Amino acid sequence: MRPLTHPSIDDITVEGILHALSDPVRVRIYTQLACAERANSCSAFLQVEDRCIPKSTLSQHFRALREAGLIRSERRGVEMLNTTRCDEIQQRFPGLLPAIMQAHAIQSGKPLPPAPEGDDK
Repeated sequence: MRPLTHPSIDDITVEGILHALSDPVRVRIYTQLACAERANSCSAFLQVEDRCIPKSTLSQHFRALREAGLIRSERRGVEMLNTTRCDEIQQRFPGLLPAIMQAHAIQSGKPLPPAPEGDDK
């Protein structure tokens, strides 16, 4: 099993973030992870909105998000648990992620899920 690589916060770029979030499925996955109260497994996203996502495609989406530095993935047994790196990215690029997610919500006509209480991600 290959080890998971996560870029350091200094290696995360705006271009990488924009590329990773240019796909509508990835931006919805990221938005759901950002609004979640706990880590989510990849299998929680086999259906995104009304689309069934094959496991192999889903793996590629999570890899793109991880390599862009947007999420942190951790193996737990047979599951892969994923969390966002919102706080780290907010410190490096203040306001970038909320602006991207809000713009996507406006474009798609689908409101963002509410953030958990006390969470300003």
